[in-house]
Amino acid sequence: MDPEQQLINERLAKLKELREKGIEPYPYSFNKKQDAGSLQEKYKALKPEERTDRKIRAAGRIMSMRGMGAITFAHIQDNTGKIQLYFSNDILKKDYDLLKLFDLGDFIGAEGIIFRTKRGELSIEVNKLEMLSKAIRPMPEKFHGLVDPEVKYRKRYLDLATSPEVKCVFEARSKIISAVREFLDKNSFVEVEIPLLQPVYGGGKAKPFKTRINAWDMDMYLSISPELYLKRCIAGGFEAVYTICKNFRNEGVDKTHNPEFTMMECYWAYRDYNDMMVLTEEMFKFVCKKVLGKEQIVYNGVTIDFSKPWQRISMVDAIKKHTNIDVREMKEEDFEKMMRDYKIKYEGEYSKGHAIEAIFDALVPQKLIQPTFITDHPKESTCLCKAKRGDKDHIERFEPYMMGWEAGNAYSELNDPVVQRKLFEEQAEKGRGGDEEAHPMDDDFVLAMEHGMPPMGGLGIGIDRMVMLLTGAESIRDVILFPTMRPEKK
Repeated sequence: MDPEQQLINERLAKLKELREKGIEPYPYSFNKKQDAGSLQEKYKALKPEERTDRKIRAAGRIMSMRGMGAITFAHIQDNTGKIQLYFSNDILKKDYDLLKLFDLGDFIGAEGIIFRTKRGELSIEVNKLEMLSKAIRPMPEKFHGLVDPEVKYRKRYLDLATSPEVKCVFEARSKIISAVREFLDKNSFVEVEIPLLQPVYGGGKAKPFKTRINAWDMDMYLSISPELYLKRCIAGGFEAVYTICKNFRNEGVDKTHNPEFTMMECYWAYRDYNDMMVLTEEMFKFVCKKVLGKEQIVYNGVTIDFSKPWQRISMVDAIKKHTNIDVREMKEEDFEKMMRDYKIKYEGEYSKGHAIEAIFDALVPQKLIQPTFITDHPKESTCLCKAKRGDKDHIERFEPYMMGWEAGNAYSELNDPVVQRKLFEEQAEKGRGGDEEAHPMDDDFVLAMEHGMPPMGGLGIGIDRMVMLLTGAESIRDVILFPTMRPEKK
């Protein structure tokens, strides 16, 4: 018999025996009054062999257990840490025999008094115990944590249970999102909600996920970006709005990309991309200080200082700085040769602007370690941004980079409805020609713009990547509780 199945059978037998003794192994509740962390803090001054008369009610998962005849020691773990339980045959009497029906992984409740053992470990001397959840399947790796990344991601509940540091990452994620909200709220932004099911997707270059509303016999799309709905809010009279939401893009998966991811997007009337750069700097500085208590992080041994102004450099200047190649002076055939020489993949319709983007993406990001704004992208890169003042070939767009990653995107937002309709029509034509990432025509959005839409700056920040930076995570899957996974091979 499979060893794991044998253990399962043994635990099922214990479950049956508990019920035969009139003990319900899955009760409805337990009046837990203290947690392990607060007990460790409150009684840290207790000396070896010193006791209290304070009655304690604690609960958690059994992480270790060792019997020594008439006494047994166990450690339970709750949301705040671990504490030792001390079981004695003299105190528990006939209930002491129940311990043979308890296993690692079980959740139990314990009542007793606090004392410190001769060896100096804070413990609860248990006078009453209760089974709260009998674990039928054994935990992995004797609680030393999961090793196989695939298992970690597929069975995150086991990863959390066996690796406290993993739980810390997701607690930090929660604090980071709360800090982003606090920062925007303090700057008078209003949080709004946008639909994730949309009749027309838009706001980015991406292949969408398609679904259907059967009741209306209507195709719908999962949101690739909240942008166009947030801009409608600005057209309606809001002056500063944001949302933190899920986006879905039917694209590749790697260490910084997951098909389902979390974004913060905000739009600010009467501002431009220069204002959004300042907002980005202030946001990262605020969130870092709020969550970590300082304005610097260390990632892979590199110190990133958010207290200093970020470098600002145009895309073409960044290419020249890091490759010594001036794309401004290059001719059509030069681009083609460079793409071949550097084995740069290029998809879609060719243009000089798209070629510059492809060259940048292939050669520059990995060299952008300290926080940097890459500004003034080629006009072909998006149909939603204003042209750069005095430069018809580029747009007022920036992307923040650090540690070789792009962490967001921002524009001086286009608000001319005539230009917007023309650009949408050009994109729609490309879509009909087979470009799966072309932006579709959104007549209702243009209609909103035709009613009047003030100038504004827009900013999107990838929450998952922000969490990676602030927690030191190597992969986006390490900061998403339940990342998208391939089907398991049988």
